[in-house]
Amino acid sequence: MRKYSRQREAICEYLGSRKDHPTADMVFQAVRQVYPKISLGTVYRNLTLLASEGEILKLNCGDGVEHYDAQTAPHCHYYCRSCGSLKDIFMEEPIRLAYEKESEDGDLIEGCNIMFYGICEKCKNAVDKAE
Repeated sequence: MRKYSRQREAICEYLGSRKDHPTADMVFQAVRQVYPKISLGTVYRNLTLLASEGEILKLNCGDGVEHYDAQTAPHCHYYCRSCGSLKDIFMEEPIRLAYEKESEDGDLIEGCNIMFYGICEKCKNAVDKAE
């Protein structure tokens, strides 16, 4: 059992309050408001620990930074290539297929990370209005 940490608890609370999948720097900036002496390294170490223990998800959507999600129930993500927004998508079919199958080699599949890419409705509408 790991030792309790107020800073780690603050990181978890912050992530749990967000739906926008913040980066480590965003987490650092927010938690620093409560714990001014916290270091960016401490935030990274705690995010890595929480992700390795399955308490949060670490997401890479190809924008050069990792994002974090407190929602660990099986779900997909959607990344807008225009504005960089990242949101949850709850679609049963892709998740169900991933969990019900074994790989062709017989490997047991325990989870998946499905990332959809495109242009969000807000950005699409902005382009349509500009034309």
